[in-house]
Amino acid sequence: MPHLIYEYTDNLDPAEADIKGLLKKSNQVLIDQGGVFPIGGIRSRAIRLNDYCVADGTVDDAFVHATLKIGGGRSEEAKKKAGDELFKMISEHFAAIYQKRTLALSMEIVEFSEAGTWKQNNIHARYKKA
Repeated sequence: MPHLIYEYTDNLDPAEADIKGLLKKSNQVLIDQGGVFPIGGIRSRAIRLNDYCVADGTVDDAFVHATLKIGGGRSEEAKKKAGDELFKMISEHFAAIYQKRTLALSMEIVEFSEAGTWKQNNIHARYKKA
């Protein structure tokens, strides 16, 4: 963990929105948290939404929503710092599009108990050797 899931409306052009670049920058923000999140557990993905309704549905509004799912045990300060830095990067990433069209950006952090998860990951070993 963490897993970062972006949902974005299909009226945003993936090339203009640079979704692949967004994912790379997102992972780097999480890596830069100084060990708060193990590198080998970081996952980011984006889901393009075909079916959605924004506001009253009369305008071609767009949105991007990020959900950062993390395991428990991190301090409130560490979660706030990560959330602030991630949302700042998201806002900067979409700034040009935000200036041109209606766009809602949002993010939430979801913390869950390790008791309700199952994991198997041999990626961590690569980073333990370094």
